[in-house]
Amino acid sequence: MSSQTPDTPSTPAGPERRSRLRQYQVQLLERMQAAKTGVAVGGRELGVLIGGRFCLLDLTQISEIVPLQPVTPVPLAQDWYQGLANIRGNLTGVVDLARYQGQDAGDATASDCRLITFAPALGFNCALLAERVLGLRKLADMQAVEARDEAGPEWRRQHFTDGEGRQWTRIDLAQLVREARFLQVGL
Repeated sequence: MSSQTPDTPSTPAGPERRSRLRQYQVQLLERMQAAKTGVAVGGRELGVLIGGRFCLLDLTQISEIVPLQPVTPVPLAQDWYQGLANIRGNLTGVVDLARYQGQDAGDATASDCRLITFAPALGFNCALLAERVLGLRKLADMQAVEARDEAGPEWRRQHFTDGEGRQWTRIDLAQLVREARFLQVGL
């Protein structure tokens, strides 16, 4: 006779568990931001620092935020492709987006560094190296700025200014994973 009754809840399976963890992370970020500012936050963008620049990531395009993991370099890869990291049992490609854009590399040794994994819906098992996670931001609280570089890539054409005068670039990960150069990590 089994000691477990039919009413005993089981532990959720992998994808369901990750989805719940992501929801918890988003709620936690919202509560932390609300406590910090004293107002309720309903943001849909995650503010991060990449290559010393303020960037916004759509929460529907990211899966989770994890502390920097050991990254194994891949031979004959572009310098912006840092290598592979084991994130929750999955090999995930790690990209330094600052280097990809031709900027100086981000400081990958800082204790604030995080890996921002792409949402499974994008179909691309990858993570961006972020120097720091800055919390949730509401686009409604920002002023849209005309794109300075109309010829630039589609995935970074949206720019905003916040109430403190900081310039933010919105990174569209769905557009980024469609860029041919981003898909060619080999030399």
